[in-house]
Amino acid sequence: MAGPHVRPVEVSCDHSDSAPITSLARPVKRWSVLAAYALVTASTQLLWITYAPITKESAAALHTTVENVGWLSAIFQLIYILLALPAGRWLDRRFPAALGTGAVLLALGALLRVIAPQSFALQLAGQVAVAVAQPLVLGALTGLGTRYFPAAERPTAVAIGSASIFVGILLATLSGPALYAAGGLGRVLLVQAIPALLGAAWLLASLRTPAPYPAPAGEDGSLAWLRRDPFMWRLGGLLFLGFGIFIALSTWMEAILGFYGVTSVMSGTLLGVMVFAGILGSALLPPLVAARDQRRPLMVVALLLCGVALAAIAWRHGLPWLGGWLFVTGFFLLATLPVVLEWAERHAGPARQGAAVGFLMLLGNAGGLVLVLVVQGLIAGPSRPLLALGVAVLVALPFALGLPGQTRGIRAA
Repeated sequence: MAGPHVRPVEVSCDHSDSAPITSLARPVKRWSVLAAYALVTASTQLLWITYAPITKESAAALHTTVENVGWLSAIFQLIYILLALPAGRWLDRRFPAALGTGAVLLALGALLRVIAPQSFALQLAGQVAVAVAQPLVLGALTGLGTRYFPAAERPTAVAIGSASIFVGILLATLSGPALYAAGGLGRVLLVQAIPALLGAAWLLASLRTPAPYPAPAGEDGSLAWLRRDPFMWRLGGLLFLGFGIFIALSTWMEAILGFYGVTSVMSGTLLGVMVFAGILGSALLPPLVAARDQRRPLMVVALLLCGVALAAIAWRHGLPWLGGWLFVTGFFLLATLPVVLEWAERHAGPARQGAAVGFLMLLGNAGGLVLVLVVQGLIAGPSRPLLALGVAVLVALPFALGLPGQTRGIRAA
C-alpha cells in the first residue's frame, strides 16, 4: 500500500472464518484436498532430487558429464529465486489457477523425463518444467490452509504440507539407488513419475470445487509493504540462515563425514536419519507450538541445539553419536519451517500470504545457495565447514531473539 501515513492494520488470526460456502468444509473433503496437495508437494521434491543419489550412474546413462547432471538439480534453486515473488503474487490474485498450473507443469515435467531416458536435453526440459512448478506449489502452502481449513486447524495443515517436502526428499534419497539397480535410469524416471501424475490429477480435480473459506484477492499486487516490514525481514533472515544450514549440511555431509572415516553409504543413511527426524518434527511440533504461542522459543531452541550438534559432530565420530545428534538437528531445525510460514501468514493476512511465503522461500533457497558455496570453499578439511555453519547459527540467533515473544495480535503494515 502506498503513502507514508498508512496506519497499521490489525490482522486477526481467524482469517476468513466466516461460514463455509461449500461442502468442502466437511472434514473428509478438506483433508482429501490437503492429501492431494501433499502428494504434489512431495513429488516436486522427489523429481528435484532424482539424480543426486545416482549422479555418476545418470551421467553414464545420459552420455554426459557429472557436472551437467549436477545442473539438473542446481537449476531448481536458481529458478526458485527468480520466480518466488511473481509466483506468490499470482497465488494471491488467482490461487486455483496458479496452483493448478503448478500441478500441470509438474505432470508435464514428469512425462518429458520418461519419454527418452537417454536424452539429456529432455531430462533438462523436464527438470525446468518441474522447477517452474515448484514455487507455485510450495508458495500455496499457507494459502491452502487459509482457504480450506478453519483457523484452529491451519497450523496442522501447514505442518503436514511442510512435512511432505521432506518426505519427497527422503523418498528420492532412498528410492533412486534401488530403482536404478533394478532397471536403470528408465525405471527410476517411470516409477517416480507415478506419484507426480496421480497427485497432479487429484489436485486438479479438487481445485474445481470452490474453497469453503475464500480469501480476498491481493489488493494492488504491490510488494512495497515487504520492504518496510521489519518482522518479515527477521523471519527472512532466520530462514536464510536456518534453511541454508540444512541445505549446506545435506549437500556436503558425505564430504565432511568422509574426513572422519564415515563411508558414503553410511553418510547417506545419516542424511536419511536427519530428514526422517525433520518429517516427524515438522508434523508434530508446529501444532503444539501454535497452541501454546511458543513460536519464538522453538526458533531459539532449534538454533542452540543445531550449534551444539555441530560441535558434537566435530568432537566425536561414532555412528550412534552422529546419528543421535543429526536426529535432534533435523527434528527441531526443520520444524521451524512450517512455524515460520504459518507465522508469516498470520502477520501478512490472507490477501498477501502468497507474496509472504514466496519472499521467505526465496530467502531460504538463496541462503542454501550461499552457504553451499561457502562450505565448498572450505571443504579441504572437516573443521572449517563445521565452524562456518556454527557461525551461521550464531548470526541467526539475533534474528530469532528479535521476534516477538507473543504472536497474538501481530500487526502488519
